[in-house]
Amino acid sequence: MTEAGAHRTIRRVVVSGHGGPERLTLVRDVLPEPGPGEVRVRTLAVGVGFPDVLMREGTYPGGPKPPFTPGYDLVGVVEALGPGVTGVEPGERVAAITVFGSYADAVSVPRQHLVRMPDGVDPAEAVCLALNYVTAYQALHRVARAGPGERVLVHGGAGGVGSAALEIAATMGLSAYATATGSGCDVVLGLGATPVDFRREDFVRRIRELTGDGIDVVLDGVGGVVAARSVRVLRPGGRLVMYGHYSTLAGGRRNLRRLTLFYAAGALAFAGNLLPGRRVRTYRSARTRDRHPDWYRRDLGELFRWLAAGRLRPLVAARLPLDGARQAHERLAAGGTHGKLVLVP
Repeated sequence: MTEAGAHRTIRRVVVSGHGGPERLTLVRDVLPEPGPGEVRVRTLAVGVGFPDVLMREGTYPGGPKPPFTPGYDLVGVVEALGPGVTGVEPGERVAAITVFGSYADAVSVPRQHLVRMPDGVDPAEAVCLALNYVTAYQALHRVARAGPGERVLVHGGAGGVGSAALEIAATMGLSAYATATGSGCDVVLGLGATPVDFRREDFVRRIRELTGDGIDVVLDGVGGVVAARSVRVLRPGGRLVMYGHYSTLAGGRRNLRRLTLFYAAGALAFAGNLLPGRRVRTYRSARTRDRHPDWYRRDLGELFRWLAAGRLRPLVAARLPLDGARQAHERLAAGGTHGKLVLVP
């Protein structure tokens, strides 16, 4: 291939069919030309998370059909503008959530989904904000409307969204508790929260012992039985915000029994709305972005300012090359990942 020809191609990861990490394949493809209203972004960092795993397994609600390229979030440099695009210039650094398609050297993204990224910030840390920190911030601020002095329980406090939620909770003046296990409890402590080891103790009983009358806000990315039981730790006026489907997986793979239990227990969790003074809500980042695009731009912009000022220190679990996507999914399946896995093309 000539040098000119090489510059007209990209690498991207393709899910060839629903299944395990072995379904991830690195291929070469033509460089995408941005269509009307689109911007081609040369990726600097791409997040890897459980939504990607759920799409690969075929259990993500409304997810794409194979073959497709996964990748929910990215940061990169504007490389080319499609017809009709204004307000952004080549060379500017931007971030976006794409839902899928980001595991690639370059991606065409609708202009309205782009948010400018400050100069001088680490792309691997910045991509943590595009999905994980926005999820945590909007769940706490937009959905739960948490206020200073309130108590928050975060399930999976050492994970990507969980660790983000604990950092944000500290900036909001919240008293934070988090479920974790093993070394994850040390991560939670380091983020200024009180850990509850869910493998060694019943979190409902332990939270009652620690707080007396319960929790004001629960953030739950696990779902299923955890969500249903979380209603029991809410004090009067308490809010449960559900945002994930982690419990539908077993060892990082689709599990029919767990999927059935997830929806059955989820229905029980929603019954918490019948309890006086309790509220149960769901949150989905892409849905919120589409319904309230100004929120996404404003909230991510604010988080970028906090990052640039040193108020946030995202926990990057590992930086892997693009051809390490399969390894990243295997690490997620193995468990014990603290923070966010990032691909650096």
